[in-house]
Amino acid sequence: ISYKKEPASSAGSFFARLHLMHDRIRTAVEDALRTLGAEGTSFAVEWPADLAHGDFATNAALAAAKALGKNPKEVAESLVPLIHESLGDLVTSVEVAGPGFVNIRLAPSTVTEIITNAAKDAGWGKGDAQIGERVMVEYSCPNPFKEMHIGHLMSTVIGEAVARVTENTGADVLRDSYGGDVGPHVAKALWGLREKGITEPTTAKEQGDAYAHGSRAYEESPEAKAEIDALNRAIYDGTDRELMELWRKGKDVSLAAFRELYRILDTHFDYYFFESETAAPGIEAVRRHIGDVFEESEGAVIYRGEKKGLHTLVFITSQGTPTYETKEIGLAYVKEERAATDTVLILTAAEQIGHFRVVHAALEDIAPLLGAKTTHIPHGFLRLTEGKMSSREGNVITAAGLIERVLERASEKNADPLVAEQVAVGAIKYMILRQAPGGDIIFDEEKSLSLEGDSGPYLQYARARALSVISQADGSGEMSAPENNYALEHLIVRFPEVAARAARERAPHHVTQYLTQLASAWNSFYAEERIRGGEHEVYKLRVAQAFVNTMTRGLWLLGIPTPDKM
Repeated sequence: ISYKKEPASSAGSFFARLHLMHDRIRTAVEDALRTLGAEGTSFAVEWPADLAHGDFATNAALAAAKALGKNPKEVAESLVPLIHESLGDLVTSVEVAGPGFVNIRLAPSTVTEIITNAAKDAGWGKGDAQIGERVMVEYSCPNPFKEMHIGHLMSTVIGEAVARVTENTGADVLRDSYGGDVGPHVAKALWGLREKGITEPTTAKEQGDAYAHGSRAYEESPEAKAEIDALNRAIYDGTDRELMELWRKGKDVSLAAFRELYRILDTHFDYYFFESETAAPGIEAVRRHIGDVFEESEGAVIYRGEKKGLHTLVFITSQGTPTYETKEIGLAYVKEERAATDTVLILTAAEQIGHFRVVHAALEDIAPLLGAKTTHIPHGFLRLTEGKMSSREGNVITAAGLIERVLERASEKNADPLVAEQVAVGAIKYMILRQAPGGDIIFDEEKSLSLEGDSGPYLQYARARALSVISQADGSGEMSAPENNYALEHLIVRFPEVAARAARERAPHHVTQYLTQLASAWNSFYAEERIRGGEHEVYKLRVAQAFVNTMTRGLWLLGIPTPDKM
């Protein structure tokens, strides 16, 4: 099912005009290449790393040199006047750089127009590339009967940011979380609760302790192992009323704890899916394809992934119970039945890459359309100085525990409890989102709360400082812009494309890195320019407002709170 429709009219949309600027430059380069006889050359239009080199740069000359039989610099020298003529007064310079790059600098009037509109538009940076598309993003996915640990915190923070940068393109985003409410871990937790005589579980920690107790007993005692295996089968069967009542109570306790964490993290879910509801459709789908996709082996049902360069996995055990893989197949069908979409994104830890490759291969074999629209986004681990942790051993650092630790430190410098919570959440999220999703992160509590740079509070404080400057000025006086734009303005111009890139690549760290650079530019602007009472005061305040709007939208994309005072 496709939900794509014609985009809403973009007439008057400044964001559209800005992207027309990027497209205008690309078109000018394409026309110039065609004139030189290199039509169809693949090239990039990007930003120079150093603002001194201009606002845009293209490698078109290097890309076309071989086809034209010339050296890149010679091609670049031929491209420059053609590109400049095409762009006209939108730019002030088009120059050859290095071995054959072409750098393009926007005219001050062009930058001023962008800044003026950015200062007026609270939705500055919002795009329309995916208007009409429905995207489901699955993330967080903690298992009931265990406490949410920092791995799930990692998934929650990255997943929410991926959802937001996708929403920023105009897509209709549906958020879902998928939890394991059946399976061996649940049986171990319920066995542990029974062993402790607990019939009314009240806290997530209580259940986490029971799970750790059951896990140890499962490894150490054959009798306990047999009892837990029997409980596992009974849970799937669902006919033992007393057992299922304890199961329901325990699940409710876990979900209440998860929702409180989601409130703090400013995350919500449109759908909660559970393994108890995906097992049956998964088993049905797998059994329906025994012989053509799956095969029976020693009483189990397996998928031989070697035919696709993968490995063999069991989908239904010899005891007749489904594995995680079969439940994932069932989940794909349940999602499509509940909320048909154009794209499904699934975020999990990188350790599950191999697992998802096999599941995806099997899904493509039995349901090609579902397989084609599903993408797995792996993320790394969040590591603390305490070393390796395991919920099985009961020494896990929970998400709630880490938030509480950082909140305690944030409260030392922020007396307002709300601001302290906002700073703590910003500190944690920034540290997770500062690099590409696939990499591991060493979490440094002290560095995370620093106001000196490369931290969430650093960004929050830069925004709060700009708001303070604006609030203390009356904004009266004549508008006059300086002859040359400030470096801060040239960075603000880049924001919409940074946001669009983060969505295209499903990589929110592009926004994090950009905002860090932007905050640094603001601090330099603040230190070097007399904003209130100085020359061009009204225009400088406009630049400050454009910065605030950019930072506000950028922090929203990351899910980082925006306290107005710190």
